[in-house]
Amino acid sequence: MRVTLAQIAPKLNRSNLDTIIKIIEEYRDESDLIIFPELSLNGYLLQDKLTEDAWRIEELGVLAALSKDIDIVVGAAMRDAKVFRNAALYFSQGELLSLHKKVHLPNYGMFEEARYFEAGDVFEGFETGHGKISMLVCEDLWHAGVHHQLFEENPDYIIALVASPARGFRDTGLLIEDQWSALLKSAALHCNAKVIFVNRVGFEDGLGFWGGSCIVDNDARVIHKLPHYESVIKTFEI
Repeated sequence: MRVTLAQIAPKLNRSNLDTIIKIIEEYRDESDLIIFPELSLNGYLLQDKLTEDAWRIEELGVLAALSKDIDIVVGAAMRDAKVFRNAALYFSQGELLSLHKKVHLPNYGMFEEARYFEAGDVFEGFETGHGKISMLVCEDLWHAGVHHQLFEENPDYIIALVASPARGFRDTGLLIEDQWSALLKSAALHCNAKVIFVNRVGFEDGLGFWGGSCIVDNDARVIHKLPHYESVIKTFEI
């Protein structure tokens, strides 16, 4: 399978959809699956803009149409009746195949997601033309019980959409990157699955996102990796 990691810097507005469409159109002939980061259709620090900028699924029909040529995973703030969800959406063969609602919403330090979003409560696996996939969003992977739930689903691939700010600067590198690396490798080993991690880059209101998107093999080896802090889109064979 050819997988494109779209390590981009979303803006804090709805113009991200146009950008994502252009990227998909550019890469759809060379890839089977393209993956964008957490909240890639919105930007991260939405706060009160959420009521204006959240998406309804019927507004994303263009992504469903594009998925006739390439499977697409995007992160978005979704309007769900009277509440809002931080979601990962998987489009394939012209339709929305799966929508994962972020279960674990951080609400500490720089994070205020639980103030604005409603949590989901399910981790599921779903069949695609490339195998069985489970999706999660950022903080979801930091909870030990989630690894067991993913193990029960027995996916071939785990896709993690992430918006991780850089923190824990050390002479040897970022502490947060080391922590993420341990989580990704643990999930790969525990679930015997390839783990695809797509983190954003760019800045929002003093937060800088570090990128470092990667693919971890079933045996916990990092087989592909993108650089820090740069907007990079690259296709890998896995």
